[in-house]
Amino acid sequence: MDLRDLDRRALDAAGAVIARVRRADLARPTPCGDWTLGQLLGHMIGHNRGFAAAAAGRPVGAEVWDDLTPPSDPRRAYTESASLVTKAFGARTLLDRKIEVFGYGTFTAATVLGMHFVDFLVHGWDVARTIGAAGTIDPGLANSAMTVARRWPTDRPSKAFGLMVEPAPDAPVGDRLVAYLGRRPDWPGGS
Repeated sequence: MDLRDLDRRALDAAGAVIARVRRADLARPTPCGDWTLGQLLGHMIGHNRGFAAAAAGRPVGAEVWDDLTPPSDPRRAYTESASLVTKAFGARTLLDRKIEVFGYGTFTAATVLGMHFVDFLVHGWDVARTIGAAGTIDPGLANSAMTVARRWPTDRPSKAFGLMVEPAPDAPVGDRLVAYLGRRPDWPGGS
């Protein structure tokens, strides 16, 4: 599994959806807890910057990782942050190092790449659903993300994920992934 390639693809998929976000969308609720879309985008941009700094060996604190400030230009801010993290993750020696992730601990680079990949794949779905798009996740990416996510603790809810939701028995893998990570695949429908 080439985690760097999977991560770039998840970033690109999220970026394609974020390019469709309008300023008026920023106040909308999301499937990601009680965050508005603006806060979710602030989180995504902050995490790209935080992961980039951590991967470059210059860890930052809550001022970056916990920033939920809605961006004034979501597309530009996201694209810049995605470029930073992609560059940092592309370092030749990255996979030989351990990386400190603020609020979670120190992990192998492969674990950190997996965390970022799954997070951004699912957050791309969050954004898509928030703006009324289908939020269909590429089945190949979703299968890889499920492989990664199943390695994580399931005692939920946690800082990152909610309680697992039971998907429909015949649900596509993308729906199974978001349900595994605590989202309702039919969001905003249902009860």
